[in-house]
Amino acid sequence: MQMVENWQNNWEIRREEDRVPYRDALETMDQRNRAISAGDAQELLWLLEHPPVYTAGTSAGEGELLDPRFDVVEAGRGGRYTYHGPGQRLGYVLADLTKRGRDVRCFVHSLEGWVIDTLADIGVESWRAEGRIGIWTRDIDGGEAKIGAIGVRVRRWVTMHGFSVNLDPDLSHFAGIVPCGIAEFGVTSLKRLGVSITANEWDEALLARGGDFLDRLNKGSGGKT
Repeated sequence: MQMVENWQNNWEIRREEDRVPYRDALETMDQRNRAISAGDAQELLWLLEHPPVYTAGTSAGEGELLDPRFDVVEAGRGGRYTYHGPGQRLGYVLADLTKRGRDVRCFVHSLEGWVIDTLADIGVESWRAEGRIGIWTRDIDGGEAKIGAIGVRVRRWVTMHGFSVNLDPDLSHFAGIVPCGIAEFGVTSLKRLGVSITANEWDEALLARGGDFLDRLNKGSGGKT
């Protein structure tokens, strides 16, 4: 697979084995955003997990927090309430859009495609759904269910946050919120679908599709690098 950019040379790839508290991650992203904007740091792909937490996006509604059994943190990203916790892998992507056409819609579309392609590589069909944010698949009961979430923030034309994918989280933890404000559809995981995969295996599958992500992002934003 030919990669438009070499991850190792142009990006920092950070893979965490230990869980990172959500507030600490916000502080780290804030600092890195400033450094990338100033030209003092590389773009960053940060793969990690959090202890259980509910995060509120800028569109979160008061009635969508049903049972605040975990810490609730204002995330500063777009979107509504989301749960993060053990067994869910997150990819925080801090990309400099000044080099990529300043096209936020293209960035989000490229993120979605990256997750969808990676899931396909491990045998799970998934898709975008019109009017519903996130990554969707067919659950074991035949209905649609969310397997991945997307939420981004752009400041100084540098992106923050990114995506999450449910490998094997405790799905009962999602019951404390209306996930992403969508009450009529459930949440699923790779484990529930019969796919057993470690965080390291997921990371490797994701990185194998990194060239496609960057290619899509750069072409969609006019080919600027």
